[in-house]
Amino acid sequence: MNIESEFSKSADRLRGRKIVVTGASSGIGRMTAHLFAQAGASLALLDRSHPDTSSLASLPNVYRFEVDVTDDVNIERIIDEAAASMGGIDGVVNAAGIMSTGQIHDLSISAWRRVVEVNLFGTYAVTRSCLKWMASEKKGTIVNISSAAGLLSNTPGLTAYAASKGGVISFTRALAAEVAPKIRANTVCPGMVDTPMAEGFRANVGNYALKRLADPEEVANAILFLTSDESSYITGSALAVDGGRSFH
Repeated sequence: MNIESEFSKSADRLRGRKIVVTGASSGIGRMTAHLFAQAGASLALLDRSHPDTSSLASLPNVYRFEVDVTDDVNIERIIDEAAASMGGIDGVVNAAGIMSTGQIHDLSISAWRRVVEVNLFGTYAVTRSCLKWMASEKKGTIVNISSAAGLLSNTPGLTAYAASKGGVISFTRALAAEVAPKIRANTVCPGMVDTPMAEGFRANVGNYALKRLADPEEVANAILFLTSDESSYITGSALAVDGGRSFH
């Protein structure tokens, strides 16, 4: 095997791709942006706070947009601007997400609604706006970030989060059937990741077969795989990247 040749192929896994990434200012979205930039993609990075991509500043074809994914009117405008900047769109990663915890009688209706709006409606709104651009491409990919809680909803205090993430899985499976064969749609379902969202849950790491939190890069690598041609025969899947949480 030619090691240098294989490394070059790895660095070019997304060469020529034009991809929208939401939730790009932190956590999984931020790491995904870094890996995708290294793999050669043009990127439109979206977040409700201006995405901090200073470490990508030296790279060409990285565009930043400040928008709330639940703002469907502005999302459509921003996606159109992103497409104009990149010369089209052929990929989406919906990584924007929030969590509110509390027993169902303690969690306010507005907090419950906000979780569902960001995690599920936001995924829908961004995908819908991107699809009109993806339709003109030869092929495309959509990767939506759900959660192990969407696969196995057995943690008290997470009714809103589990409902929204379970919805993302069902939405993506239905979408995969709708947009095939030209566009593939898959879900990545992380367990507990070493990000601020894990605060308050770190003591539960013993419930995981691997007995540790995930590094954001481990999840981003799965997203990269499902976005690349290496997964060309995979669609409608819900890939657990959860250290064994959903079976253990």
